[in-house]
Amino acid sequence: MNVIEIASFGGPDVLRLVQRPEPVPGVGELCICVGASGINRPDVLQRAGMYPAPAGASDIPGLEVAGTIVSGDVQAMALAGLNVGDRVCALVAGGGYAEYCIAPVGQCLPVPQGLSYIEAASLPETFFTVWSNVFERGGLKAGETLLVHGGSSGIGVTAIQMAKAMGARVIATAGSDAKCQACLSLGADHAINYKTHDFQAEALRLTDGHGVDVILDMVAGSYVTKEVQCLAEDGRLVIIAVQGGVQAEFNAALLMRKRLTVTGSTLRARPVAFKEGVARACLQHVWPLLAAGRIRPVIHSVFPAMDASHASGSGASRAHALMESNQHVGKIVLTWKAQA
Repeated sequence: MNVIEIASFGGPDVLRLVQRPEPVPGVGELCICVGASGINRPDVLQRAGMYPAPAGASDIPGLEVAGTIVSGDVQAMALAGLNVGDRVCALVAGGGYAEYCIAPVGQCLPVPQGLSYIEAASLPETFFTVWSNVFERGGLKAGETLLVHGGSSGIGVTAIQMAKAMGARVIATAGSDAKCQACLSLGADHAINYKTHDFQAEALRLTDGHGVDVILDMVAGSYVTKEVQCLAEDGRLVIIAVQGGVQAEFNAALLMRKRLTVTGSTLRARPVAFKEGVARACLQHVWPLLAAGRIRPVIHSVFPAMDASHASGSGASRAHALMESNQHVGKIVLTWKAQA
């Protein structure tokens, strides 16, 4: 099969199209003929040598795919209501940039009605992450206010839509007026250009000094100081990435007075059983919203995975360069099949 591998750690040009043997599913696993693969920030970090694959995971990058089941553990698939030939999307710990991908049965969900493989491949990593962190760890409830940083990112556009669908108020931050407008068009109640406005002051102003109830933070670093300041009493800060640095300082006395919770998580290395639980919750609470059109995938760009003839590099390398440019709104996807 064709796969995209990381030839050596470095820039987007280290991604190369090579041949590898087709994988064979084991107990509790199935094999997907991939129509499309989602691109995520952890893929970029892995390519740069800063985010190694977990022990036992494929060294091929890619954390989410959509396609058709071609083989697998029949008993496990039967228990999950899946069959060979079904259209599914899946969260994987690696191996997504390939024509065939192995996934744990419990981490596979049916492609929502009406969605293409391209759209479905954009779902698992971001939707599982948002559900796990905003609604399970952060405990966001209807009527509360969510502040989401990076509102135009794949995580951001997902968090905005999911929070609004669940009855929350949403404030998003983004790095340009155009990106702020994109956040508003997806349902955000307010959008803050963090390059021209202080998000702490704006969040307090927009909440009449009350503060926000939940913050989804992909920055950390110096942001944490401001986030503690603009959280409401009993507020929850959930950190899921550290693009602004791993060191943070905050007012511990304020944290105590306001009874704040500061937490965080990563998803890739969590046990299969945990991810299966997130998948079941998404199937119950979020997939009906997708099928009804109340939430929609936001696709910025699509690149053919096997196109190595472009002057600017292969499809995968161009996809990674776009992600690193931070010029996208929503998801970036690789395609493997004409019917994607």
